[in-house]
Amino acid sequence: MAEATLTTRMQQTIPDLPPAFRADRTLLALDLGTTTGWALHGADGLITSGTVSFRPGRFDGGGMRYLRFSNWLGELDRLSGPIAAIWFEEVRRHAGTDAAHVYGGLMATLTAWAEMRGVPYEGVPVGTIKRFATGKGNANKDAMIAAAKARGFRPADDNEADAIAILFWALETKGGMQ
Repeated sequence: MAEATLTTRMQQTIPDLPPAFRADRTLLALDLGTTTGWALHGADGLITSGTVSFRPGRFDGGGMRYLRFSNWLGELDRLSGPIAAIWFEEVRRHAGTDAAHVYGGLMATLTAWAEMRGVPYEGVPVGTIKRFATGKGNANKDAMIAAAKARGFRPADDNEADAIAILFWALETKGGMQ
């Protein structure tokens, strides 16, 4: 996997959730982008998180980032899964055209991957995630990082912090999509 980097920041158990949500289900939260933030609730109840880069290499064709993303999802499913449910940050507005194209391609790849495997997925609006994590629907990147740190994580950047917030939102509001 050329150019893909993976960083794991921390593992944490969730003692305050009912046993049905602490074990036996692998849940994935994603902040999609060239640098994708991820947080995984493993079947063992541990949470791991990090970032992975899908920046294309110098000689890559236009679709290589999406093939790498699909392969990464497959590896995650194989090594930590099976993945029972996926949540991702649902972005409705991008600052630039390129970011919008990358997001759309990653979202299409994710939803197709999940559909092929019968894995339920759901987009979560940006404001919902920010409000859940910080109390403010328009919280900035530093506030999201601070919210993740308050939960005991050490996110590398706002992408990882957003994924952590999405995972906890899903666990606390959706119960892991039973």
